[in-house]
Amino acid sequence: MRAKGIAYDTGFVRHGENSVPKFDLDAVRADLTVIRDDLHCTAVHLVGGDSERLERAAEIAADLGLEVWFSPYPLELTPAEMLSLFTDCAVRAERVRAAGAEVVFVTGVELSVMNSGFLPGDDVLDRVGQLLGHPERMREAGERLREFLASAVSVVRQHFGGKVTYACIPFENPDWEIFDIKSFELIRSAEVADVYEASIRNVVAEGKPVAITGFGTAAWRGSGAVAPRSMEIVENDASGRAVRVLDGYVRDEAEQAAYLREVLETFEVAGVDAAFVYLFALASHPHRPDDPSRDLDMAGPGIVKVYDDGTWEPKEAFAAVAEVYARI
Repeated sequence: MRAKGIAYDTGFVRHGENSVPKFDLDAVRADLTVIRDDLHCTAVHLVGGDSERLERAAEIAADLGLEVWFSPYPLELTPAEMLSLFTDCAVRAERVRAAGAEVVFVTGVELSVMNSGFLPGDDVLDRVGQLLGHPERMREAGERLREFLASAVSVVRQHFGGKVTYACIPFENPDWEIFDIKSFELIRSAEVADVYEASIRNVVAEGKPVAITGFGTAAWRGSGAVAPRSMEIVENDASGRAVRVLDGYVRDEAEQAAYLREVLETFEVAGVDAAFVYLFALASHPHRPDDPSRDLDMAGPGIVKVYDDGTWEPKEAFAAVAEVYARI
């Protein structure tokens, strides 16, 4: 595997609210240093909705010698708003690349379900729900998305001179001819476990470099079987914030660790060019060991557990990822 990576959250922006209220550049540098030195990563997937934060984090990652995947992650934006965000980010990503860094521009992630304009529905859950049992809606969403991505990539390449990709859900079926790398959000679950490795081998065999992004699971017993939905064990408040863990779930860091070790080894065997574990830390889901009903980290895919005061400690998954990346 050429690029051994992990996603790093710079703050998701939804309806003007940032999921990471405080962005401390000293803390970012400390985290990215750990990612390079202790996790043995050679690349980092910087995700978020604030272009200024993405650029500052990219500068730090580049200074540390990491390959930067500059990834604006729009949520609940219109196509016009997304184009504006991508244009701004492409200019910023080019500044980082022009200074000597290896930079890949990611033209969004799962855009058809995370934003308006491609599928009916008022939010991501509504849109995903309306896909079930309606293959024609998947086809229509893919067609609309391909039209949008053609415009977006054209705009991005006007400002950015490096490699460009898009992190897709497989049903979106983007036109890979306009991209340099094929990136897939491919999460192993019990339903697809028997065909998972073969599906990855198939896309690798098509010739263009393949990256796997967005894979991971939470830290509760049984999470690996339902990994794409492993965060859905919490009750949310009216604003969508997780507030408590639903009854009946048991923390199990070993399951998360075993899952990540297995899928990373699968990627290596299949010949994947780049892999990005999702993710390093998720501050919106703090670890509260003294109160299991409020231990939101159980539902978080982070490989470190973040406390309410912002400090963090490695989970068992941290050691698993570090061991695999040091070896492959």
